[in-house]
Amino acid sequence: MQLKIMPKKKRLPAGRVALILFLCQMISALEVPLDPKLLEDLVQPPTITQQSPKDYIIDPRENIVIQCEAKGKPPPSFSWTRNGTHFDIDKDPLVTMKPGSGTLTINIMSEGKAETYEGVYQCTARNERGAAISNNIVVRPSRSPLWTKEKLEPITLRNGQSLVLPCRPPLGLPPPIIFWMDNSFQRLPQSERVSQGLNGDLYFSNVLPEDTREDYICYARFNHTQTIQQKQPISVKVISVDELNDTIAANLSDTEFYSAKPNRERPPTFLTPEGNTSNKEELRGNVLSLECIAEGLPTPVIYWIKEDGTLPTNRTFYRNFKKTLQIIQVSEADSGNYQCIAKNALGAIHHTISVTVKAAPYWILAPQNLVLSPGEDGSLICRANGNPKPRISWLSNGVPIEIAPDDPSRKIDGDTIIFSNVQERSSAVYQCNASNEYGYLLANAFVNVLAEPPRILTSANTLYQVIANRPALLDCAFFGSPLPTIEWFKGAKGSALRDDIYVLHENGTLEIPVAQKDSTGTYTCVARNKLGMAKNEVHLEIKDPTRIIKQPEYAVVQRGSTVSFECKVKHDHTLTLTITWLKDNGELPSDGRFTVDKDHLEVADVRDSDGGAYTCVANTTLDMVSASAVLSVVAPTPTPAPIYDVPNPPFDLELTDQLDKSVQLSWTPGDDNNSPITKFIIEYEDAMHEAGLWRHQTEVSGMQTTAQLKLSPYVNYSFRVMAVNSLGRSLPSEPSEQYLTKAAEPDTNPTAVEGLGSEPDNLVITWKPLNGFESNGPGLQYKVSWLQKDGDDEWASVVVANVSKYIVSGTPTFVPYLIKVQALNDVGFAPEPAVVMGHSGEDLPMVAPGNVRVNVVNSTLAEVHWDPVPLKSIRGHLQGYRIYYWKAQEGSLKRNRRHIEKKILTFQGNKTHGMLPGLEPFSHYALNVRVVNGKGEGPASPDRVFNTPEGVPSAPSSLKIINPTLDSLTLEWDPPSRPNGILTEYTLKYQPINSTHELGPLVDLKIPANKTRWTLKNLNFSTRYKFYFYAQTAAGSGSQITEEAVTTVDEGKLAGILPPDVGAGKAMASRQVDIATQGWFIGLMCAVALLILILLIVCFIRRNKGGKYPVKEKEDAHADPEIQPMKEDDGTFGEYSDAEDHKPLKKGSRTPSDRTVKKEDSDDSLVDYGEGVNGQFNEDGSFIGQYSGKKEKEPAEGNESSEAPSPVNAMNSFV
Repeated sequence: MQLKIMPKKKRLPAGRVALILFLCQMISALEVPLDPKLLEDLVQPPTITQQSPKDYIIDPRENIVIQCEAKGKPPPSFSWTRNGTHFDIDKDPLVTMKPGSGTLTINIMSEGKAETYEGVYQCTARNERGAAISNNIVVRPSRSPLWTKEKLEPITLRNGQSLVLPCRPPLGLPPPIIFWMDNSFQRLPQSERVSQGLNGDLYFSNVLPEDTREDYICYARFNHTQTIQQKQPISVKVISVDELNDTIAANLSDTEFYSAKPNRERPPTFLTPEGNTSNKEELRGNVLSLECIAEGLPTPVIYWIKEDGTLPTNRTFYRNFKKTLQIIQVSEADSGNYQCIAKNALGAIHHTISVTVKAAPYWILAPQNLVLSPGEDGSLICRANGNPKPRISWLSNGVPIEIAPDDPSRKIDGDTIIFSNVQERSSAVYQCNASNEYGYLLANAFVNVLAEPPRILTSANTLYQVIANRPALLDCAFFGSPLPTIEWFKGAKGSALRDDIYVLHENGTLEIPVAQKDSTGTYTCVARNKLGMAKNEVHLEIKDPTRIIKQPEYAVVQRGSTVSFECKVKHDHTLTLTITWLKDNGELPSDGRFTVDKDHLEVADVRDSDGGAYTCVANTTLDMVSASAVLSVVAPTPTPAPIYDVPNPPFDLELTDQLDKSVQLSWTPGDDNNSPITKFIIEYEDAMHEAGLWRHQTEVSGMQTTAQLKLSPYVNYSFRVMAVNSLGRSLPSEPSEQYLTKAAEPDTNPTAVEGLGSEPDNLVITWKPLNGFESNGPGLQYKVSWLQKDGDDEWASVVVANVSKYIVSGTPTFVPYLIKVQALNDVGFAPEPAVVMGHSGEDLPMVAPGNVRVNVVNSTLAEVHWDPVPLKSIRGHLQGYRIYYWKAQEGSLKRNRRHIEKKILTFQGNKTHGMLPGLEPFSHYALNVRVVNGKGEGPASPDRVFNTPEGVPSAPSSLKIINPTLDSLTLEWDPPSRPNGILTEYTLKYQPINSTHELGPLVDLKIPANKTRWTLKNLNFSTRYKFYFYAQTAAGSGSQITEEAVTTVDEGKLAGILPPDVGAGKAMASRQVDIATQGWFIGLMCAVALLILILLIVCFIRRNKGGKYPVKEKEDAHADPEIQPMKEDDGTFGEYSDAEDHKPLKKGSRTPSDRTVKKEDSDDSLVDYGEGVNGQFNEDGSFIGQYSGKKEKEPAEGNESSEAPSPVNAMNSFV
């Protein structure tokens, strides 16, 4: 197929298809090409090309020049209005108009006053196609009035006080610049303590004696008239501490004198602004200046913060020792509360400034010139923004469109004028005026109706020569109305061009991105419209690139020798080659020692000055390549052993071939320090976006000294190079010169685009913004677009800046949206972004699961089934289903709901059943089911109740054995804490244990379930029994509890009871049960007790014979309260007792806190053996407790025996 293109516009709104007709003029407003042949016979409405500023302040000492320049065909005529009425320049001899121009010159230097010509001027440029008008130009002469005379009294104040010296300059036009100087015209020094405010006043946070002077002078400089006005000098005297003391001593009593503190420190207070809050209003694009000046001693320091936000990093500046905060290019996003904080060692205060940013009108889309052919359609669009929103009004040829002549092809729709089926009489110049209380915008845009056949403006048979593998651009500048279509053919037979290989630009240029040898040939450009056709042939030749096939090599030679560099070049034979040699990037020295012969450079009789970089440059008419080598000159003496090290850094960095997206970097290698350089590493710095941060660009071979670097748009590049050898990397070179690439539209769009709702009626669109490097130009913004999927609406969009989130309000609940976020800047739009799917906000589900069914699997497990909820009623992402279940008393489901502890199980996804584990047997349960989405839970299903079957019970809570007799034991117990059903009976099993650890026959006894006490009779006396006790339900037997007990030897003696052991364990008889009844044991214990008694008596007698000696006196003075004499009344031994209690110990009972077996009134139990601690037995039945000479101090407890042991107990304790 043939490549056929209708040139297209650059992302303009719908309805503007016919706006662009002349594709060779796409940079600014649409215009007829300035080709002389076309200009001879094409008409064009007027266009204002130059005018004076809106607010025009003139110097009253010079002539007034009001500019107004315009172009058009035929050339336009000019007229002026002044203050809204016609200004007849012919009647004023001082006013002349420049020939062929509308510029006015008012000669006031010869006579007249500038004030006479104050007013509002407007210029009109008119020809047969319409009239263009200028802005309203307000002409005012500058003024520099004198200061009003005033008498200024000298100021006297104490050291440390605050002071404000007012300036109050006269009102001038424009306002003057204020500064303070002395009589010698030297600026007064300023600091954190002394500074000038925005209003010109001079503020002292606290004064010092050196502030005393008589020439504080405020000056006002009026730049427009180059004059300076001076205020009367102000005299300030600061009384020092010594002077103040003399004054106080002369006038005050001693008491008053010493209480006076003239230099008292104080916390900060604000000198300006006043109060705690203030307001500030500023216009968009201006500089926002906020000021806080405080007094105090010591001098306060000022800090600034923005409430609920951060200060913009690249636009915030601090002036006047941080007393002034400035934000440049202020925008509506900078509105908010700013807080200044003044702080010194005695305290801090703050002041809040509420900032409101308004905006004069600014263009979103200014109207563009429109060229149409008869019968075509088109539109003019005028869109502006501001705060408040500007009002849009239209004019036609300078007349309000409401009263302008009617045009049937024209229809006004707010900010758009729509043209349909235009005719030649529809040509006119339209003015769009956007205004609010802060200013206005005025734009002229013409509609020019032309009927012209196609014309090709490119010269015929133009020859293009291009190096292979480089882009080739073949021009075809054209013009026509209606807009011609462009077709390209190759070869005399018109072979078709494939659109996947070629690119046709909007101005008709054909681009071959990578030209090859087979691209050579003749190309024909054909332009067609309904009025005719034009064509033009151009020729393309592809040449071989120039290459250096042998580069000059690095050389080290001795002084006085000869060195040769070789540079072999291969090039296209049809091009003329020129080889030039350079030394250190300059011409070779004019010395006969340098000889150039074709591709060789020879240097004879080498001198030290010959050292440096020698570059071979190969040039043709189409390309250029170069290669360099370094010559090092050394002394002829033997060189010492080489020193190996990393290379020296490269130097002499140079940027050449500077294009929009590429540049060539060249450098000279440093000394390789006897280790060949293997590669060079190139890094770059972006001084605009990431100053000070160096990033990797590329690496090249150590043989290269140039590199072609690819660049990104709108980056302020600097480069540096590092050399690498086998020993490491050199230090970086000095940075190259900076190179700022041109801005371009963004290459990429934001990533991580998501659409999620935070509320049921909104859609929150978020994205990861582009960084400064990716912006490709100034004015980075984002076009956020959204469309309800499967809806009837069109895409909605909004353009935002400096944010990464946009909230769409008023959306339906949880509906899918198509979302895209496109980057744009002042140059244009990024490529069309990908569309992602999102959802508006979720709401709680509306419907509860139905048909809830419960299947009890066993006593601790149940299975629940339910029907799924319809997807539409979920109103969000289905997270799963949630079962609430709780244990309830029958008949009380509706009572005390708030006090019932509910358990929750969540089942992910679209489950319709789930298991409830861990239930309690023989229990009454209720449950309900709820559906869950990202917002929360839906309503609960009706409660479903179910019962779990009986299970086996837990062990009885306790087992006690009481009232032992010679042949009976009584058992008491507490029922199981978890019966898990209805108890049917208890089972008691017991068996005797003899002294040889053998177990006797097992007796099985059934006890009714309503019993908690049982007495066993007809037991053997002095016999240990082991008991096994458990409860039963219909489901079976529960866990058992065990216990052991001994029937008594004789009445009044209790058998020892071991601690209970819940659970079934192997029964083991104690070996200690009957030892005390054995005769041999009783005899042994009596002998031991008698021996101890004799020893104690002997020790007592020897101690009493010792008399009193120093140690004895000390013992008598500090008698050990723990040593008690032997009790004579009962014959028991003294024992160690608590040092804090010397009273006779009372009898107590011991009840172990962790056992249920209680000791009755007997003090003979084995539990009391061994100094009152719990008795313990080894596996062989031997008693573990040992008698010790001193008892550890323990707190006296009511349940522990503190009575001294009897001799029998003492003897037993030795076993």
